Amino acid sequence: MVGSCVTEKFLSQISKFGINPSKIFRNLSTDELVENAVNRMEGVINSTGSISVNTGKYTGRSPDDRFIVLDDVTRDTIDWGKINHQFPADKFASILKKMKDFLNNKELFVFDGFVGADKETRLPIRVINDHSWQNLFAKQLFIRPSSEELENHDPEFTVMCINEFEAIPETDGSRSNIFILIDLARKIVLIGGTNYAGEMKKSMFTVMNFLLPQRGIFPMHCSANIGKNQDTALFFGLSGTGKTTLSADPNRNLIGDDEHGWAENGTFNFEGGCYAKCINLSQEAEPEIWNAIKPGAVLENVVLNDGKPDYDDNALTENTRVAYPLDYIPGAVIPSVGGHPKIIVFLTADALGVLPPISRLTKEGAMYHFMSGYTSKLAGTERGIKEPKSVFSECFGAPFMPRPAAVYAKLLGEKIKKHNTIVYLINTGWSGGPYGIGARIKIKYSRAMVTAALNGELDKVEYRHDQLFNLDIPTTVDDVPKEILDPKNTWNDKNSYEKSAKSLCKMFVENFEKFNDVSPEIKAAGPRIV
Repeated sequence: MVGSCVTEKFLSQISKFGINPSKIFRNLSTDELVENAVNRMEGVINSTGSISVNTGKYTGRSPDDRFIVLDDVTRDTIDWGKINHQFPADKFASILKKMKDFLNNKELFVFDGFVGADKETRLPIRVINDHSWQNLFAKQLFIRPSSEELENHDPEFTVMCINEFEAIPETDGSRSNIFILIDLARKIVLIGGTNYAGEMKKSMFTVMNFLLPQRGIFPMHCSANIGKNQDTALFFGLSGTGKTTLSADPNRNLIGDDEHGWAENGTFNFEGGCYAKCINLSQEAEPEIWNAIKPGAVLENVVLNDGKPDYDDNALTENTRVAYPLDYIPGAVIPSVGGHPKIIVFLTADALGVLPPISRLTKEGAMYHFMSGYTSKLAGTERGIKEPKSVFSECFGAPFMPRPAAVYAKLLGEKIKKHNTIVYLINTGWSGGPYGIGARIKIKYSRAMVTAALNGELDKVEYRHDQLFNLDIPTTVDDVPKEILDPKNTWNDKNSYEKSAKSLCKMFVENFEKFNDVSPEIKAAGPRIV
């Protein structure tokens, strides 16, 4: 027995894949998926008209339970280690068979669509779920097909996310009862035991980060927007650096908020939607996200009071989220593609208060800081973080980069050289001292720096070279107090500044020692120990 949008071609594909469900719902409308989710008691409609769901025990990604299958495709291409864990091919085959058997005579929801807004480079995918709301998540986050595209859809990659199926670690080879398994040879992702929908999104991001470099396409963990003159800008940054805030500009249109590729014909969004944080969300501070929480959106783990979302209540998790399609954002670029970026902004939040608020990077400097991915984890960005902690996350997204960092840095260098892209490092962290003594740089100053970079003002000003950090720093920026551009000027205790600055430089140098396959020019572009 089958449901909507099911064709003979589709049934043949399902049969060949080896599953035999009692009923299949393929590419249902948003309203139908919501109705099914409510009827199946997977979630409830809240006061905004969106559907609220609770993901249970797992309210975030489980990185220690994510594995990549070890085989001839991956053996010499994956950067194996603490992030990319190996999984035996025979164990994957065993779990795949068990999951298929588990689905016999069950109702399934299928989304057929794409990863990638660029039709020349997109990846056709199929997402198979046992929960309606998770299939709605897939529909809102990935690229939705036209009727003609759906009719002829032939998936290259399949994601089978079955929440009710759990592994047995003793026999299945998993670390726990949950698992996220990526088989790049079979072109299958298996997810089981966790209801956290973000695993689907980030698994396919990982897949794209593996596939695209071999085609000369640079995959990026960044947001992107475009100006009225069709000038594209990219914003790289880890959680808490201001990536979402600073890329949201009333004078520019959003291409995407998280995952992009840079190909021969320009940049493109991997996704068809956004997955935004909701903790402490307010209409005044983030009106676009606030207004996107409406019928069709999926609200995850947000506490409801008499049916009304309470974004300040983190009783379930600090990682409260909302998923919605890109067209819920006014002025969003659809299809979400742009040109070659004129400006790239690397965002960092230095809690030590010693990095300059803005500096311009050379090509080698951009590659160095891209591979380093320095920032400070801030309170509220990760459970257990009470005070800022200095961290390095390669490529500003280490958990999703399966290849060595140098592979992505090489692509970055080639792209910015070919297209004359200018890269700036902007510190949105502390000034006048470290966290607890100094103050966070005002957002209006950071926004003024971004604006100056985008409108070309920084091409016309003088720069000074900081010998310690090896950075070129503008001496003036419109609407920014001149004295804060040199962080040392903002510290009362100059000796303490020197000590802290040298300490951070040492951290950079020691972190970069793990990269053995980079040129001396790139290593020389970073901070120095003196």
